[in-house]
Amino acid sequence: MKNRLLLAAVAAATVAIAASLFAGGHVLPLSPSGESLPFAALAATLLRWLAILLIAAYAASRRSLTAWILVGLLAGAEFGHDMPSAAAKLQFLGTIFLRLIKVIIAPLLFGTLVVGIAGHADLKKVGRLGIKSLIYFEVVSTIALLIGWAAINISRAGEGVRLPPAAAAEPLNAAPHTATQLITDIFPENIAKSVAEGQVLQVVIFSILFAMALVLVPEAKRRPMLAFAESLSETMFKFTNLVMYAAPIGVFGAVAYTVGHLGLGVLLPLLKLLATMYVALVFFITCVLFPIALLARVPVKRFLRAVTEPVTIAFATASSEAALPRAMEQMESFGVPRETVAFVLPTGYSFNLDGSSLYQSLALLFIAQAAGIHLTIAQQAIMLLTLLVSSKGTAGVARASLVIVFAAASSFHLPSEPLFLLFGIDQLMDMGRTAVNVLGNCLACVVIARWEGEFPARAHGSPEVTA
Repeated sequence: MKNRLLLAAVAAATVAIAASLFAGGHVLPLSPSGESLPFAALAATLLRWLAILLIAAYAASRRSLTAWILVGLLAGAEFGHDMPSAAAKLQFLGTIFLRLIKVIIAPLLFGTLVVGIAGHADLKKVGRLGIKSLIYFEVVSTIALLIGWAAINISRAGEGVRLPPAAAAEPLNAAPHTATQLITDIFPENIAKSVAEGQVLQVVIFSILFAMALVLVPEAKRRPMLAFAESLSETMFKFTNLVMYAAPIGVFGAVAYTVGHLGLGVLLPLLKLLATMYVALVFFITCVLFPIALLARVPVKRFLRAVTEPVTIAFATASSEAALPRAMEQMESFGVPRETVAFVLPTGYSFNLDGSSLYQSLALLFIAQAAGIHLTIAQQAIMLLTLLVSSKGTAGVARASLVIVFAAASSFHLPSEPLFLLFGIDQLMDMGRTAVNVLGNCLACVVIARWEGEFPARAHGSPEVTA
């Protein structure tokens, strides 16, 4: 039944496109004055709405939030094109959704960073393993961030977007005037003020210092605060899930408003953005992860067989956490000591988000490009630094990367309209970046074990074959 609904929607959309072409090569909007339209144009419009309704029925049968977000995107685009004057009044739907997202950011960052740092207070006990792991994580995730930055600057995917004048005119707040002011503005003078003003980097610095101080507290006194931070982070993740139920409505209102002002052409750059990200992910795997595997003398063919299942799970579910149990089992079977797997994989889920880092830098600069804002190298460097330190601890949470991107965009006063465009293809992007997160963390296990001299030449009787 579900497949029949989807096939019927595709058929209706195909017929609608054909009818639109027959009507003169373009789609005609409904007349707000009630004037009659040519039959072919009216039929095409009705067929497009029929296709959207069939996709909505398919989404209802699957109970999929992603499918409903797609419905919101398509319905918003169609409504904005057919009735632009009415669509201009729907911006408040997107504004409400953005406010709900904004209220998540500070407590989410605080909770995840405190747990990610203070929750691994046993780093002192494992000594070299912890230091080497953190060095490796930061180097590789920074490279991923830079690859995303380079990819979007090469493709310029956001330049095809034309925002409404009111949105594009918002001022940019991306760089202080001097290096002294830059350093000063990183540190908060009042955490409540930092939260109220959306100063993400200041919230992150406060959270990191708080977590470091918590590590120095005796364990008996540290445990209640750590439990509070864990409870806070889990609660905010659930809060995020609740807010995401409003995403289809928010996307509908924002896209309808944007298309009503700018036309359907605003959606075309999304395909270019999607292609840009996947090309960048392939480049990262082949030019960063593969050379690292060769340098660490990892048996590549056997490693690929071991990670195929957890990476596939991550790609299909778009959740790193869904793949974690199988990834730990496979890495232990591959020959990595259990204690190394138990430390490196969970720690990597907080500090080694290669795919997410690449996506976040790409998405943030896409928003700036869509707004028509020219960024200097210094401004872009500050944005990347903000993403580097604010994205820790959010792997495994659906659409957490969008929350991080939105937080960074808000702190730099970038317009929010392009973020709604990202929602429409976020599931397709989330699948790729999550799979790379899991792949990168599995490789990190083997590399750290080799670095420590713990990875054997043979694992379970299989000869090591290095590619």
